[in-house]
Amino acid sequence: MKFMSEKSGSNDDMKEVVLSDEDGNEETYEILFTFDSDDYGKSYVFLYPKKAEGSDEIEVQAFSFSPDENGDVDAGELNPIEDPEEWDMVQEVLNTFTNDDNQDI
Repeated sequence: MKFMSEKSGSNDDMKEVVLSDEDGNEETYEILFTFDSDDYGKSYVFLYPKKAEGSDEIEVQAFSFSPDENGDVDAGELNPIEDPEEWDMVQEVLNTFTNDDNQDI
């Protein structure tokens, strides 16, 4: 997948990106959060389709990416996470995030 553009709303925590697949189909995604892994030397981003906002279930997608000079997700390539051990680490981060989020409710 490839980033097409990035838009920031009035809240810097609420960013969205437009992704384009191999066929040129575009879809807007919200950035849930990003994090860095010292173990893998990579940055990661969790995204979900904007059209799913407010749904009871949201399909979250994870990718590694190269941050811009400010450390942000910027226009560029998203890389799939193919190593099973790396995927387990990323999934654990997401599980911790969602468990912490549910405890705040």
